[in-house]
Amino acid sequence: MSVRPVLRGAALLATAVLVTGCGSGTTGSSGDAAAPSSPSSSGGAFPVTVRTAFGPVEVAEEPQRVVALGWSDAETALALGVQPVGASDWLAFGGEGVGPWAEGLYDEAPEIVETLEPSLEAIAALDPDLILDTRSPATQDRYDALTAIAPTIGQPEGVGAYLTTWQQQLDLVGQALGRQEQADVLQAEVEQQFTEAAAANPEFDGTEVAVGAYTSEGFGAYVRGDTRVDFMEALGFTNEAAIQDLAGESFFVSISEEQVPLLDAPLTVVFPIFVEAAQITDNPLWQSLPSVQQGNALVLEDETLVTAFSSGSALGTRYALDNAVPLFAETLQP
Repeated sequence: MSVRPVLRGAALLATAVLVTGCGSGTTGSSGDAAAPSSPSSSGGAFPVTVRTAFGPVEVAEEPQRVVALGWSDAETALALGVQPVGASDWLAFGGEGVGPWAEGLYDEAPEIVETLEPSLEAIAALDPDLILDTRSPATQDRYDALTAIAPTIGQPEGVGAYLTTWQQQLDLVGQALGRQEQADVLQAEVEQQFTEAAAANPEFDGTEVAVGAYTSEGFGAYVRGDTRVDFMEALGFTNEAAIQDLAGESFFVSISEEQVPLLDAPLTVVFPIFVEAAQITDNPLWQSLPSVQQGNALVLEDETLVTAFSSGSALGTRYALDNAVPLFAETLQP
């Protein structure tokens, strides 16, 4: 099975990022969307001031035309009952630019805007009154260009490019849309799902896990601050110490052929990016890992599950909890 190109507008960045990234409502534990929220549910919340890494941003009135440019910003807005008129498709889903877990939440498909270098003219033509850019390259130039068009919500204070968590994203988007209450409810629901999954799988607690990817350049691994590692640690796992020791400013570290043994852990989870899964499973270096030989290694081949695991959105996370956790538990079985 080939993996859908991810981060279509950021192919070079993808090795470091997936390598990384309508009415609506929250999802239930099954991952199905609930009934859309009322467009007027924000009530008298405005004006609001949202604190971001680029300074405070005032949103004077309830936004009517939202452009969602950051990774998962569109899904987050949809989850809170707001349909963006424009959005970037970071994970190259096509169509409406959202994962299967958010399908059907648009009444009308948004205009798809490029990711790393979005057309300012195309954005301006959408006449937005709010731009969401909470998980993105996060450069000052990008922010300045966007805020010249409309109030722009960047990442939180003290957070670097692409490192906004799904909780922080929910908080920022909820504030900006005047839907903080809905955001708080959804966050509580997702956190409860993590709690229930961890309780149902006590063997996860304290177990070291290595989370990696394989591209045409070879193996790599993720460290804390990355969506996937944060997901695993929220379940009780601990990121493999030898990999975590390699952490620098990025949340992804390249693994040389000599370093492939670092991927050995009580649980090893790897997925392919831009390559066939067989390039992992047929690789002698992979086959030599004790975790592979003992059956404690998992190659995620399902592209929908890979993108959910990598989405960093509340809705994608819920899908991954429903569908990935059973695979982790099965792989850990003696």
